[in-house]
Amino acid sequence: MLMAMQNAKFKMRNVNYRSCASARLTCLLLLVAFCVMARSASATVLLPADFTTVVAESATIVHGRVVDVSSGLTGPRRTIESLVTVHVIESLKGASATDATVTFRVPNGQVGRYRRVLIGAPEFARGDEIVVFLHGQAPAIPTLFGLSQGVYRVVRDARAAPVVIPAPVSARGIGVEPVVRGDPVRRPMPVDEFVRHVHTILERRR
Repeated sequence: MLMAMQNAKFKMRNVNYRSCASARLTCLLLLVAFCVMARSASATVLLPADFTTVVAESATIVHGRVVDVSSGLTGPRRTIESLVTVHVIESLKGASATDATVTFRVPNGQVGRYRRVLIGAPEFARGDEIVVFLHGQAPAIPTLFGLSQGVYRVVRDARAAPVVIPAPVSARGIGVEPVVRGDPVRRPMPVDEFVRHVHTILERRR
């Protein structure tokens, strides 16, 4: 009887030890996962720029329509990127009047069963009408200015007229921030009015 009780106590201690070890391992794995996610998130943080800065610091600005989107593996780490080709409707800055298309790269896409999704990186499809603000000079393939900050999508209103939809707003920090009432780039705007606004900023920056 005494031997049986001692065996039972020994087994309970083993169970408790294994439970504690398992709990510690789970906590360690969760901590590692949290650190990895925090590091990944911090690597994609972008501070929003005002529209004047976006216009002034973009090397290329075009209004066009997406004609091709292709994804592939790039760089020594073989990360997935997409190349987006746009048929130029109107060049506002940088692109030559003879350039029929402009291609830029986006850090997302899908290759086979592997898909890369990056917070803040917009996705495109053939037929999308957009105004894009691009960083980079040839021979490098340009990128979007501030990811989603560099894309203004064009849709049709109730009268089938093309209007520009403002880019998403993101906060600069955790404090209270002012919102400019009546900011022209924070409301849907006819394409021709949006283009004039860009040209006005470019004229002032000369």
